[in-house]
Amino acid sequence: TNENPEQYRQLIDYAEQRLTHCRYGEAKPSCKHCTTHCYKPDMRKRVREVMRWTGPRMILYSPKAALRHIWECLKNK
Repeated sequence: TNENPEQYRQLIDYAEQRLTHCRYGEAKPSCKHCTTHCYKPDMRKRVREVMRWTGPRMILYSPKAALRHIWECLKNK
């Protein structure tokens, strides 16, 4: 993606703020499987773009986190 560091910081702050106020709390499923979309459509699009880029790299740079993420996705289906 061609965003600058400040745009990433704004996206992180937005995501943290939305997750902090999520009505599901710790039991929240992944956004893809959630029935209540708390992100604005443009922000959901930006998060998807970032995830598309980071997802494949996650297995190289943080294999434990990648496996945990895959496990959580499978468990929540």
